[in-house]
Amino acid sequence: MPHKLLLQSAILLCVVFSAPAHAESPHEANSAALAVNATGNGDSAAEEITRNAAGILLNYSAEADLWQRIRAGYEIEDVQSPLTTKHENWYASRPDYMHRMVARSERYLHYIVEEVEKRNMPSEIALLPMIESAFNPQAMSRSRAAGIWQFMPVTGKHFGLQQDWWADHRKNVTAATNAALDYLEKLYAMFGSWDLALAAYNAGEGTVSRAMERNRKQGLPLDYQSLPLPDETRNYVPKLQAIKNIVTYPERYGLNIESIPNQPYFAKVVAPEQIDAELAAELAGIPFDEFAALNPEYNRPVLTAKGDSVHEILLPVGAAEIFETNLAEYDQPLVSWKTYQAKRGEKLDTIARKFGITTAELRHVNSLPPATALNDSRAVLVPDSSGNTGSAVDQKKFEIVAVAHHNTELNTKQIIRHTVAANETLYAIALRYGVTIKAIMAGNQLKSSALKIGQVLLIKGSGKKAIQKQAGNNIEKTPV
Repeated sequence: MPHKLLLQSAILLCVVFSAPAHAESPHEANSAALAVNATGNGDSAAEEITRNAAGILLNYSAEADLWQRIRAGYEIEDVQSPLTTKHENWYASRPDYMHRMVARSERYLHYIVEEVEKRNMPSEIALLPMIESAFNPQAMSRSRAAGIWQFMPVTGKHFGLQQDWWADHRKNVTAATNAALDYLEKLYAMFGSWDLALAAYNAGEGTVSRAMERNRKQGLPLDYQSLPLPDETRNYVPKLQAIKNIVTYPERYGLNIESIPNQPYFAKVVAPEQIDAELAAELAGIPFDEFAALNPEYNRPVLTAKGDSVHEILLPVGAAEIFETNLAEYDQPLVSWKTYQAKRGEKLDTIARKFGITTAELRHVNSLPPATALNDSRAVLVPDSSGNTGSAVDQKKFEIVAVAHHNTELNTKQIIRHTVAANETLYAIALRYGVTIKAIMAGNQLKSSALKIGQVLLIKGSGKKAIQKQAGNNIEKTPV
């Protein structure tokens, strides 16, 4: 377990900051990635001038996938070490692990790359969650480090990531990404090199500073590989180097790295101050697992705004407009839970029976210990008497209203010609027709997910209903 020491007012505050890189949480998010192999040699498409998020000219095709964009932004000097080889072998011998990690990263990686580029940071930084959390948004270490960037509680609060009963913003994808980049920029300014900054991100600036001071007194080199650092920190940069090498040349390791589109996966959408999580997912027309993977910071079944700030949630790009349209038309209660003031000694099974839920669910919703009765008086979330523990959507009274043109349904014998409109993505088109992105790319021999206005796509029916016409537990979990 790596350690980080946060310097505050010249006081070294010890905090643990990162989880074992190879541990996977039982809450591992499921995702189906695009089945297009990416290689280190790139696409055969003609190179053209492209600018990154900071406006810097890059030498990669505008139609390239995200891996090519990342490769074009490498700046950190390669680490030549037997430790790198050890970690290359570890990853190469676990293709299923790599597939799951890459599939999870598809949701978040484009946003991270954009933010890294805006700060003129090396693109290798965008790969760091692979060794921190394997891009598992629910990752929680034994030392309570959380999220894809593995912030410890104290460090998270220092960088503005609030944690309370309702939400843990160390798991907030966008907020934690910006906090991690703030911290890394601070460390780079302190140490002047990215390998030392990364070592400090893992072990803490205090640990790295003391190691440098010891070497300085002994007249020894002050570079990363010469410092007397903890074993995990000595492995940290070589581990990132191993990931970098595999992403760059996957074929050398017998691996296929699935292509990730070089386009935003999610959009920020303003949500009501409070709304059931399951209802939000249904109004967006997406499976709840997908919603939870994009909004992992919420601890309760009710999404609650943070203070007086605007309440924003993340939704797949193709679902954002659907959510806004459905929310505007929805005239039922947005919350099906309420607060119950339980008394000290009150039995959980009594409370559960009173509100029509199981004792196990009552414990889970409120993060209660396994005791049979409450040790003190406290407020607990219980179902509202006018609703139930599930979504408040009543399909008899309310029909999920999709965007007008998102109502096409194909059977297995139908083939339709679809003309690409402005700002349309493969995700939105697949969602519209109830097919997968993979099927559209294969059926049209597309080498990348980039689309052009007016481009004609042939789409064969899958026999599944379009996802926007589904509601509740009947939502098709179409790969995205």
